[in-house]
Amino acid sequence: MSLRTARTSRTGRTTRIATWGAIPAALALSGALIAHSSYAAFSATTVNPTNNWTTGTVALSDDDSNTAAFTVSNLAPGATGTKVIAVTSNGSLASAVKLYGTNPATTNGLSSYVNLVITQGTGGSFASGTGFTPLATGSNVYTGTLANLATSATSYATGLGTWTPTGSAAETRTFQIKYTVDSATPNAAQGGTAAIGLTWEAQNS
Repeated sequence: MSLRTARTSRTGRTTRIATWGAIPAALALSGALIAHSSYAAFSATTVNPTNNWTTGTVALSDDDSNTAAFTVSNLAPGATGTKVIAVTSNGSLASAVKLYGTNPATTNGLSSYVNLVITQGTGGSFASGTGFTPLATGSNVYTGTLANLATSATSYATGLGTWTPTGSAAETRTFQIKYTVDSATPNAAQGGTAAIGLTWEAQNS
């Protein structure tokens, strides 16, 4: 082998070695770039946990089982009767409770001769008024004729009462309703009828 041939052969080997040797170097550089791209971003977060909103409630119920307090007939002047209704507030909001009349009706003017006394207190129930005790102060809710109640307390805005449940726990107040047919009821009211519904309504305060 001539000297030139040997040089040529060595040069070829050198070239091949240099060429193949460049590939791992390129891969290493590429890996370095990928690594740099994957780990170059710093980050930090802070979180306010999921926010929630829920409304409170205003709720009333009573123990009359949807039964009228009074269904009486064949009344005469001086007739009287008493009933107690327990009303419970079990809402979660503070409220004010008012009592008013609904759907009044009368014939022969009888409602003008039926007197009502409504008293608030504790104890007693719709099934039995035994144990009812008027509040020490502010026990009177209404005193007057059925006709006057029908025109003076017709909605929450004109309703009667001073009960203000706090909403922190269930509260019950009992209402004693007493009627008396006026002893001076005239003959014109014979065969007459009188009717009214009683509604307790609570609104949050």
